[in-house]
Amino acid sequence: MPILVCGSLAFDTIMSFEGRFAEQILPSQLHILNVSFLVPGLRREYGGCAGNIAYGLRQLGAQAVPLATLGNDGQEYLERMRSLGVDTAHVNSALESYTAQAMIMTDRDNNQITAFHPGAMSMAHENPVPARNDIAVAIISPDGRDAMLIHAKQLHAAGVPFVFDPGQGLPMFNGEELKEFIELATWVTVNDYEGKMLSDRTGLSFEEMALRVRGLIVTLGEHGCEVWENGQKTVVPGARATEVVDPTGCGDAFRAALLHGIEQGWSLARCAELGNRMGAAKIASRGGQNYTAPAV
Repeated sequence: MPILVCGSLAFDTIMSFEGRFAEQILPSQLHILNVSFLVPGLRREYGGCAGNIAYGLRQLGAQAVPLATLGNDGQEYLERMRSLGVDTAHVNSALESYTAQAMIMTDRDNNQITAFHPGAMSMAHENPVPARNDIAVAIISPDGRDAMLIHAKQLHAAGVPFVFDPGQGLPMFNGEELKEFIELATWVTVNDYEGKMLSDRTGLSFEEMALRVRGLIVTLGEHGCEVWENGQKTVVPGARATEVVDPTGCGDAFRAALLHGIEQGWSLARCAELGNRMGAAKIASRGGQNYTAPAV
């Protein structure tokens, strides 16, 4: 059954810095920071959480339905999704804005500095959750602030089970708003840093969060992830990448695997295991949407 992916569509400009940020930034001079990085490697990719997740779902043979907004320069992206077999019926266009743009610079240690222009994503709240009875599961991934709040309420009201995965959008919300997301959601997914922020802002421990949802997943990079259910933790080991090429989009690859597994009725631990392998496949590839999913 189709999987609704609420999130951003963006163009990613990805730059490779051959040195280390830590060697170029002087902590004692941050108040007068003025740095320039030579980036010999530069490429433009299709990105955004909704686009990346949809790509991963199609790699796994799942039906992806993005709920997102493109700008006046988004026709190329729309055609790209259609060529992949993605259902674009609920992708809107904001004709007075550019498509969201992410400028991502990665150093030799895979640290990243990102600048993000939201563009059309800021109007994503004007695109409501569709009235469909065939949606199996959904995800609230990073998007415009208003869109994340509104879409979570609409999904809950429609009885559609969904994953709340705020990602880099988490700092936009205060503790009460985050508690409401948890109450509305069926599952919650965060990385370890986001998990600490979520816990601090809500005042809830992982055990307490896991009692309010069907499952909580905390990803730990190469060390795998923690799966919390009924207040109990299971550690799912990580998957080793054949080589480390580019970490951009690894989280979205994990999200795609999680959604696919949930739609298939798998246990959360099995979903997370596939997510770890999808993330490893992504990190070993070059390009935001240019990798092959591992065997399911």
